[in-house]
Amino acid sequence: MFLKWKAPGNRRNLNRAEVVDLNFRHFVETYQPEGRVPLKLPAEDLLALFESQMVSRQLDLMARQLRLENKVFYTIGSSGHEGNAMVGRLTRETDPALLHYRSGAFMAERYRKRPEMDFIRDTALSFAASAADPASGGRHKVWGSKPLWVIPQTSTIASHLPKAGGMAMAIEHGPRIGVELPVPEDSIVVCSFGDASANHSTAQGAFNAAQWAAHQQLRVPLLWVCEDNGIGISVKTPHNWIAETFSNRAHVRYFQADGLDVERGWPVVKQAVETCRNLRCPVFLHLKTTRLMGHAGTDFEIRHRALEEVEQAEALDPLLFTAKRVMDAGLMRGEAILQRYEQLGEACMKQAREADQQPRLTTLNAVRDPLHQRDVQRIARRASTTVPVEKRTRFWSRLPEENDPKHMAILLNQGLQDLMLQYDNTVLFGEDVAQKGGVYTITRDIYRKLGPKRIFNTLLDEQTILGMGQGYASMGFLPIPEIQYLAYYHNACDQIRGEAASLQFFSNGQFSNPMVVRIPGLGYQKGFGGHFHNDNSIAALRDIPGLVLACPSRGDDAVMMLRTLMAAAAECGQVSAFIEPIALYMRKDLHRAGDEGWCFRYPQPGRFIPLGEAGFYGETSAELLIITFGNGVPMSLQAAEQAGVPARIMDLRWLLPLNETAIIEAAQQARRVLVVDEGRYSGGVGEAVLALLAEAGVKAPMHRISGADCYTPLGDAAALVLPSVEEIRQALAGN
Repeated sequence: MFLKWKAPGNRRNLNRAEVVDLNFRHFVETYQPEGRVPLKLPAEDLLALFESQMVSRQLDLMARQLRLENKVFYTIGSSGHEGNAMVGRLTRETDPALLHYRSGAFMAERYRKRPEMDFIRDTALSFAASAADPASGGRHKVWGSKPLWVIPQTSTIASHLPKAGGMAMAIEHGPRIGVELPVPEDSIVVCSFGDASANHSTAQGAFNAAQWAAHQQLRVPLLWVCEDNGIGISVKTPHNWIAETFSNRAHVRYFQADGLDVERGWPVVKQAVETCRNLRCPVFLHLKTTRLMGHAGTDFEIRHRALEEVEQAEALDPLLFTAKRVMDAGLMRGEAILQRYEQLGEACMKQAREADQQPRLTTLNAVRDPLHQRDVQRIARRASTTVPVEKRTRFWSRLPEENDPKHMAILLNQGLQDLMLQYDNTVLFGEDVAQKGGVYTITRDIYRKLGPKRIFNTLLDEQTILGMGQGYASMGFLPIPEIQYLAYYHNACDQIRGEAASLQFFSNGQFSNPMVVRIPGLGYQKGFGGHFHNDNSIAALRDIPGLVLACPSRGDDAVMMLRTLMAAAAECGQVSAFIEPIALYMRKDLHRAGDEGWCFRYPQPGRFIPLGEAGFYGETSAELLIITFGNGVPMSLQAAEQAGVPARIMDLRWLLPLNETAIIEAAQQARRVLVVDEGRYSGGVGEAVLALLAEAGVKAPMHRISGADCYTPLGDAAALVLPSVEEIRQALAGN
């Protein structure tokens, strides 16, 4: 719907932000209502929406102006999307919201629900990257608020959609197993995104996952809000693409609302919100918007769009429609509107200039502080906590610590069961983990003992699995998602890199995703696999700030490390990845067949391995130090015996962050250092260890054995790519 008016004069050479501002002023100054028109929504709501739209617009204009003065550092604005104020007004402050970056008016409305909070001030602090920014502490311009349940999102390319789906399912799941939700049980999850992002594979996977769940009659109270402005940066969305694609999806209720004219859009948005809340089903709200002022301050639209097309978009400015409705209803005269518009603009400029004077982050430690909020003492207390003996006795027919030594697969299985017994809010999920018990039987019997509310299968989509982990974590659970193979993690790595591990950073520690991601991986499987089942590449995990990456080499260590990771998740919101060496799952022997040298007793309850603590074999006085992890530990032990060379073997166990102090101290006591890294030559752990020792000035000769920069082939040819016992033995014997 176009308004019957025309902007005056030739404005080709003006900044488009100036044009949008002048258009609004001119329209309000010249518009003459033809008589009072009855409203189709309450006057109080219309006036509130108009106020929120105007303040959002003035914040955008302020950002464009002060960016030129280097006082503002973000110019992707909300102009043209102010219709999302309706969603903000019709949802509750306890409805978790994961928002598109053009959500200024939504946020203005949500702030109304907490009158003691100052929307303009908080947003100005965020624009200015001030350390006083209540959303991120000055780390990024994000829409976020702990009191208002707006969870900061740093990406708009759909990466938050899987998390939103998991959150919605967790809201329904929590009461079924007695998990206390941090929000009311009838809450819905609001997740907004643009029409261009709807095409991303992550978004499509999230839509499919919600439909998959709803198809099985699971309740998914999820309100998707697609803010359709018809363009993504410079690429146009085909006409009617969103409507045709989403209006007939199975198990999804579709609503198309006018996001330009709030009077027309209000009843549809209201119906969409009520449908989602009452029916507890996925709802797709298609909100028609427009984009004003380009994608961001650096986007000179008239270079890639015809001026006539830009002017058509500007004629669809939602503030013009709302101003007309307000004046037609006799609620405000044009002079009063412009006076209030000016007041809001002055307030935005004043708060922005004051925010520019506030301290910013000036030290590296201050910037990264949220990534290192690991309270060692709290973790230790939690990890050493034990389940009452009576409870464990009822659960186990025979306590695992009373059994003979076992291999890793059995000990891991028992350890997971003990942890799920200890943490009532833990759920374990992934592909094939329930009835089957996992590909390698690591989760065997858990389904039979604890049932489908505690362990369940997911669809085959790693992005969904990790997104669900985040969603469940934010709703009071301690999830243990499983990625079936290490190579499959790479299909979804941004769910950890860009979402889960970054949330504490971009929310200044206010939100977190406490979870332990189990990932069977690494090489040396016999007669099976090839690259996707013998993947030894962990570089995509090791470079994620804030992540803890653990890799046990033996079963008792695995149990004790899991206890630590679960404690870190419970106490500090830690995200961790636990790589389980597949080739060691069933390994019993160390040096000779039948010696059972790699079987170990189940560790007594309360025993754990602190974060960063390495394991050692051999005498401290040995001249040779072997630094390794995972499969490299038993391989190095074998090689040392075969070579007849006394060696001290250091099992790193914790691959991120590396315990730099322990590594340097061990190397300084040695006369020779051999690093055995079953990962790849480039980007592997060995590369980091050697760099660390070189920078520390360690004088001992150093040598590295690692995998090749190659994918792992099928069959015996795998031995050509991966380190071998013989290669280690030769390195020991030849020096």
